[in-house]
Amino acid sequence: MNENAFWQLIDECTPSTPDPDAEHLSAGLTEHLSAGPLATVIGFAEQLAWALYQLDRKEYGYGLSSDSFLYTRAAVVAAGREAHEATLRDPRLFARYARDLTWAEGLLYVPDEAYRRITGEEWDRSTQYSYESYSNTAGWANA
Repeated sequence: MNENAFWQLIDECTPSTPDPDAEHLSAGLTEHLSAGPLATVIGFAEQLAWALYQLDRKEYGYGLSSDSFLYTRAAVVAAGREAHEATLRDPRLFARYARDLTWAEGLLYVPDEAYRRITGEEWDRSTQYSYESYSNTAGWANA
């Protein structure tokens, strides 16, 4: 799955009604990915990790707990490509998600649940980029 396909899938699965914690988005993504090939699940996990990794920088998360920072970054991703790219350009936009405690924790578990549904096994996932808070060392240089 490439970056464009990732963002298109986020867009397609975004509900038309308010979904503040991205619970419906996460459920829709899980259903969609569970119906497809395992390669798509793995590609989704890679793209999700990359999108979260890009937001793992001191100008976004300084002073937040690691969990709060991770779940808030997930909310930016859940808001879609336009929100993600705008936040990368202007870190001040991240403050709104952090201030309003907008979290999308469930998004993090989508690939694991889809993998489990397809294979019947738990996934010991490892992606090229870590989505864990403070793992982007370049983004936290001089913090």
